[in-house]
Amino acid sequence: MNGQWIEIDATDSGAFRGYLSVPVAGKGPGIILCQEIFGVNTYIQEVADHYAEEGYVVLAPDLFWRNEPNIQLGYSEKDLTKAFELFRQFDTDKGIEDITQSVNTLKDRSEVVGKIGALGFCLGGRLAYLAAARSGVDCAVAYYGVTIDEYLDEADAISVPMVLHFAENDQYAPTVKVNKIKKALENKSNAVIHTYPGVDHGFSRTESNHFDKPTALLAHQRSISLFRKTIGPHYSS
Repeated sequence: MNGQWIEIDATDSGAFRGYLSVPVAGKGPGIILCQEIFGVNTYIQEVADHYAEEGYVVLAPDLFWRNEPNIQLGYSEKDLTKAFELFRQFDTDKGIEDITQSVNTLKDRSEVVGKIGALGFCLGGRLAYLAAARSGVDCAVAYYGVTIDEYLDEADAISVPMVLHFAENDQYAPTVKVNKIKKALENKSNAVIHTYPGVDHGFSRTESNHFDKPTALLAHQRSISLFRKTIGPHYSS
């Protein structure tokens, strides 16, 4: 890992950690990286480092800190059981407050130049979508976001560019729910939805049994395209 842990002040009381990864250039646009249900674990830190290599200052806040701070789970059956327990305990509204504080923290960092986007996977996909509505980010990318369909009443508050990636065979974001999301967002020119055939939830996570490299690369290319266009960094031709 190339990043460092920093402290973020909460809106109510206390503070929580976030994993911060900075590009070699030492500065760049910001990205808030919203975790899966496994915490800010090795995979999320690797994603942060990867996007730092792409030129972004990435902050992945520990969004489970109110229930079990600093937890980093793997993918065993035992860890999966624990992850779902934490997922059920998670307060979405408090989580978005923490994301908003994380956005403000990035804005105050000298390394951040320009705008800030949100990126999230699984639970974090839902949170990236909500960050576009509530947290003042300039764009959002969500991978197989769960229960976004339960927050479609917030779609009108989203005016920034947004890309949503879904897997055709995802039991946690099934086709019927994805179609509901598509219907709700069909008149919003700022929202683009991609559904990838033949793949399942977690297709982008290298340690997942459902990892599919061609799909992961295509989705990443589309994500980077949105970030480049909306927040930079802009390179001379």
